[in-house]
Amino acid sequence: MPELYGEIDPPQRLLMGPGPVNAHPRVLRAMSADLLGQFDPEFTAYMNETMALYRRVFMTENRWTMLIDGTARAGIEAALVSLVEPGATVLIVRAGRFGLLLSEIVERAGGRIETVDAEWGAVVPMERIADAIARVRPQVVACVHGDTSTTMAQPLIGLGEICRAAGALSYVDATATLGGMAVETDAWGADIVTGGLQKCMGGPSGSAPITISDRAADFIFARRHTEKGIRRDDLSDGGRPRIASNYFDLAMIMDYWSEKRLNHHTEATTMLYGARECARIALAEGLEARFARHAAAGRAVTAGLRAMGLTVFGDDAYRMSNVTGVYIPDGVDGERVRTRMREDFEIEIGTAFGPLQGRIWRIGAMGYNAMKHKVLITLGALEAVLRAEGFPVKSGAGVDAALESYAS
Repeated sequence: MPELYGEIDPPQRLLMGPGPVNAHPRVLRAMSADLLGQFDPEFTAYMNETMALYRRVFMTENRWTMLIDGTARAGIEAALVSLVEPGATVLIVRAGRFGLLLSEIVERAGGRIETVDAEWGAVVPMERIADAIARVRPQVVACVHGDTSTTMAQPLIGLGEICRAAGALSYVDATATLGGMAVETDAWGADIVTGGLQKCMGGPSGSAPITISDRAADFIFARRHTEKGIRRDDLSDGGRPRIASNYFDLAMIMDYWSEKRLNHHTEATTMLYGARECARIALAEGLEARFARHAAAGRAVTAGLRAMGLTVFGDDAYRMSNVTGVYIPDGVDGERVRTRMREDFEIEIGTAFGPLQGRIWRIGAMGYNAMKHKVLITLGALEAVLRAEGFPVKSGAGVDAALESYAS
């Protein structure tokens, strides 16, 4: 007889890495509510409420604002496979790991990739993006707002205007910033923006909020098929190549979220409950207050790290408020420090990717964890571990500096 294993009883860890973070208790309670059928009028009312809530979270008037069932990457992929036609030129703004992810998805969708790049730890000036758009004349421009691999936030004011003038559609991945930094969809003029729950929104991974402009929706609907038995390589009814994915076909998903309620998939009821509660919590706090809370936590983390004699990674002018990169000191085993943080203090901090692997730690303070006491606990634990590893840190230096940062 196969082993049945024990009941799940995970340790109560404080997740202070780049995400996921601890979910707000109200979100977990909402997710324990009874299931409903996907066409139950009570449930479709919840769907409509969720759309209205996320319009405010995305700071937009977009009618097409909803959820994609799946992790944040599901939203990214739905956006790109629905925007990128085979052979279309796509300009990708890249300054970290998640810009590289956009490249991989676009390549799989059959797009022709052009890039405008910056070193990890920097951002791409809007002037360079504008020059690249003028040079390559892309159909789509794709970028990441906050790339947790580098902890930098890409400035996006003016992007939509430049794209529209060139006849391009624009996509922004705001997975790491939605609910923690201003995601100004309408002010940016972005055509599609996607997010996730597991970072600043304070929920679990598994649902991807998305907002779509009417301009992008018209383009996507033009790729929709209505006839049965049409081969994948045939044109859509609108004369455009149809979207290669069924699950991530935004035209079909929008039909499901519309008044038509055309069946596309069985909605992830529990995740919708959680996403709805994430938005309710964020809006009840107030977006400006929430952004200020994340910014205060980020400043305190940075101040504490520097007071410990550590060097913070990247450009202060463009630092994300919710994730801070810090160089691992010479002679210190970065993974051993992370292990001791987890085993001795039940705190998780992040490692890094690509050219930064083994060079920096990433410390997050976002969502339900962007709180003064959690920042102080994390800095105090890191001080203790660094001293135990032989790195000279004045006792209390990091915590004192963080307290001073909060006080100011």
